[in-house]
Amino acid sequence: MKEGPLTDKELQWLEELLEKYGNDSSILDVAELDGMLTAILSGPTVVPPSEWLIALWGGEKNIPSWSNEREMSRFIDLSFQHMNDIADRLNHYPDQFDPLFGVREIDDKEFTIAEEWCFGYMRGVALRDWSSLPAMLQPALNAIALHGTQENFERLDTLSPEEMEQSIAAIRPAAIALHSYWLAQPQQPSEQPVVVGSRPGRNDPCPCGSGKKYKQCCLH
Repeated sequence: MKEGPLTDKELQWLEELLEKYGNDSSILDVAELDGMLTAILSGPTVVPPSEWLIALWGGEKNIPSWSNEREMSRFIDLSFQHMNDIADRLNHYPDQFDPLFGVREIDDKEFTIAEEWCFGYMRGVALRDWSSLPAMLQPALNAIALHGTQENFERLDTLSPEEMEQSIAAIRPAAIALHSYWLAQPQQPSEQPVVVGSRPGRNDPCPCGSGKKYKQCCLH
């Protein structure tokens, strides 16, 4: 598996696969995937691949029927490469960390779209118990939840353009602060990013997390 950030072409391919196999309960674009992976890397305890690879599709029943082995393997490899890149930036180069927000053009003007990333982040948060987050850091989580939960839609509609811009600008430092806090806690596991090894053998457990052997699951 390669290291470093994904190319625009690789991100576009991931986006197309998420759209191809997506459903009402799944991650639907790379911005949402980026947010979810950031939260998984930033939480109080490790979320193993066997769990989040299922969660991103909205549950075990929604795991894709891949067109072929190569498609599945490439999706997993690129997802882990992207996750490792996020981990590297958060752990060692936080000044280089940037949420993968979307951009929308309206009347020849570009607007930053943070909702997808924030919804993905909150989905990652939901995979673990964050209730022990101290009160002093709750505003950081709230800054992300403002754009990442449906209950805040009405509040967003009341923001002026300047307030909206400020609320989006607050997301990046909030994510960095949350990651730094959990990383410093005793229960936080090693900061080393999860790395995908070689492609599984036919009789190895399937990397999708189904519990079946690879030859009885995603190989076909």
